[in-house]
Amino acid sequence: MNGLRSWLARRLLLGAGQTVAVVLLVFALTEALPGDAAVALAGDQPDPARIAAIRETMHLDRPAHERLASWTAGLLHGDLGTSLTSGRPVSSYLADGFGPTLLLAALTLLLLVPLAGGLGVLAARHEGRLVDRLISSVTLGVYAVPEFAFGVLLVTVFALRLDWLPPTAVGYGDDLLAHPAALVLPVLVLLSRPVCSLARLVRAGMIDALASPYVAQARRYGIPGARIRYTHALPNALAPAAQQLARTVDWLLCGVIVVEALFVIPGLGTVLINAVAERDVPVIQGLAVVFGCTAVVLNLGADLATYRLVPRTGVAA
Repeated sequence: MNGLRSWLARRLLLGAGQTVAVVLLVFALTEALPGDAAVALAGDQPDPARIAAIRETMHLDRPAHERLASWTAGLLHGDLGTSLTSGRPVSSYLADGFGPTLLLAALTLLLLVPLAGGLGVLAARHEGRLVDRLISSVTLGVYAVPEFAFGVLLVTVFALRLDWLPPTAVGYGDDLLAHPAALVLPVLVLLSRPVCSLARLVRAGMIDALASPYVAQARRYGIPGARIRYTHALPNALAPAAQQLARTVDWLLCGVIVVEALFVIPGLGTVLINAVAERDVPVIQGLAVVFGCTAVVLNLGADLATYRLVPRTGVAA
């Protein structure tokens, strides 16, 4: 128990440091964006006086370190800032786009774990045989295709040629759950690469675990094969898969931007794309901080899950 507490304390300190680094990096990168937000907001024929007034209103005339301190203080109080273009709180943009993005991510993860785990275990059980070679070849081939290209291929085949599914979510609004057909292609695109990487990882872990001395000893004791696979070998195979799953969720935060843009889904990815196009710096900063902090929390959770599955992994941490 003491070892778990000290390990957890180290991980929490590391997470706090990573969160601070995310905040500083987001601010630095948005400061480095080309152009001037005041000029963009002033219109097609900006007047110098109007530009100066906008800069003063948005506090762009203050030094960067003062703006960083003010922005960080707001973050500590849950204030993500105010949009430059609409005057709305950034949190309202998050609330508007959170539902569709959460739905896509939840459906993807709900299908990802059983699909990847099942394919990995199936390939490991038939190591070197036709089933194993088929799963390995297909997963490798699908993983090599970029998400955008794979999405365009699916739209071309299933929406335009066969007319089985809608090509985009236009006309369905925010309630995508009431229109499941509009979710099929986006979820397939989001699943394509994570299923392949996790299945291959579970396969490799299962093969190593099934070849380990404790599994051989269990077989000598006459323990049934299914119990050996799912009670003894699978937890050890899932330890690295848990970390990969957290990285997969990190990837989903980026992949959802591509998918929402391709299928015109009004989620956080679309909000971010629109903010970049309008150079709405507070919205960009707010979304980037939320994405970054989410990645930190997910990785901490994956480390904890790995530690609980295979406690010896915490020794090297």
